[in-house]
Amino acid sequence: MNGDIKREWFDKDYYQMLGVPKNAPAAEVKKAYRKLAQKLHPDANPGDKDAEDRFKEISAAYDVLGDPEKRKSYDQVREMAASGVGGFGGFGGQGAGGGPGWRNVRVEGFPFDAEGFDAGDLGDLLGGLFGRSRAGSRRAQARGADLETEARISFEDAINGATVPLRIQGPAACPTCGGSGAEPGTAPQVCPQCGGTGIMAQNQGVFSFSRPCPRCGGAGRIVEHPCKTCGGSGSIRRTREFSVRIPAGVKDGARIRVPGRGEPGPPGGRAGDLYVVVRIAPHRLFGRKDSDLTLELPVTFSEAALGANVQVPTLNGAVTLKIPAGTAGGRTFRIRGKGAPRPRKGGHGDMLVTVRVDVPSKLSREQRELLQRLQDTEGESPRRRLGMEA
Repeated sequence: MNGDIKREWFDKDYYQMLGVPKNAPAAEVKKAYRKLAQKLHPDANPGDKDAEDRFKEISAAYDVLGDPEKRKSYDQVREMAASGVGGFGGFGGQGAGGGPGWRNVRVEGFPFDAEGFDAGDLGDLLGGLFGRSRAGSRRAQARGADLETEARISFEDAINGATVPLRIQGPAACPTCGGSGAEPGTAPQVCPQCGGTGIMAQNQGVFSFSRPCPRCGGAGRIVEHPCKTCGGSGSIRRTREFSVRIPAGVKDGARIRVPGRGEPGPPGGRAGDLYVVVRIAPHRLFGRKDSDLTLELPVTFSEAALGANVQVPTLNGAVTLKIPAGTAGGRTFRIRGKGAPRPRKGGHGDMLVTVRVDVPSKLSREQRELLQRLQDTEGESPRRRLGMEA
């Protein structure tokens, strides 16, 4: 099971948030998220706090359900919660008589008080149930938070790939101590109370409860001479500037993970990750369906009726398309290999060109006379042939 289990997994039904059934395939989950994201995006709802909150909720939901490993862990957590784990009534095994469900169960991270512990903090409980080591638990606690930002790119950059600059405001590693929290020339020391594990264990019958070490707060280290710049925290708030590579063929709404660019962890802990959500500006000519590009091509009445060779623009130069005589408006032609790159399959998609017959709004006298002569030779109305007219 994925180690990064969160407490809100017990409380929030991510499937309901996205409006999909639990057995929905990955493609359906992605489609539902993209539809909601477009509807609730802050740019589409300026000043609407409710829409902004909902956008954050569905983004968190898709972060889990869009990742196969996280989704598997989430489903297991929800099943255990439904079976009674939250009340310590059923750990998927037998009862208190010593069956496998109750053997050597460790519960980590619960804040103890005069009444024992707060059973609401079930996120770390699952870590004990699925065998995380004490050192692993401490490392998970020391990890920095993940961040999410957006990168707005042009249609052409989405097709060809690009390197885009990003500016992130928030906590960053302290430049004075390098994130250690200790004054330059000194170093953090191993916590003498927990021996560097960051946790303290307490046995209570069939359970072995663990909580963060009160001396070091779970970090496993003690900073005796705190850095004057950051006060020993290891981080300060500032603006970070760096670049991220957007791969060729990326789709609108894609989330790109940049490891280690999230919030810094506490001294000694690793930084979180940054997730970059790609937003692609529309093109004045082209549309897109997965790896295929779409284009609506206007042609004259005479070109459609008589046939013609016409120039069709693509993203890497014009090509010639043969329009057969008698082509009706709405007919679509496929030009192979002129679409977007296909990162996983390789190669490119196609260009789908849909013909639109351009009817002039104004006619010269000569044009009107010619069309009148054509009309006189057309014979029976096509509507009559179809039985639409008497």
